[in-house]
Amino acid sequence: MRGDMAIKIYLEDVLKTRGMTSKELCAKVGITEANLSILRSGKAKGIRFSTINRICYYLNCDVGDILKFDGKLDSDEKPEIDGKTEGNHGTDE
Repeated sequence: MRGDMAIKIYLEDVLKTRGMTSKELCAKVGITEANLSILRSGKAKGIRFSTINRICYYLNCDVGDILKFDGKLDSDEKPEIDGKTEGNHGTDE
């Protein structure tokens, strides 16, 4: 089961502030409503820089307005210590 993502998505807030609908943004950016919905829900595993660029351009915002880091790793990731994953300590389990 996936835990909470360390990157929080605030696209919905920016859309409201700009008075734009998701459908309008999709048409301008050139992505499907389904893909934008996945992004808005925070369930996207990744996004292309070119897509972020177009979203920010059409919303007249900065990347930091729509994506924010909560200061933690994803809850399903283990931090690395000296190049080794914590809990693994270099063993091949």
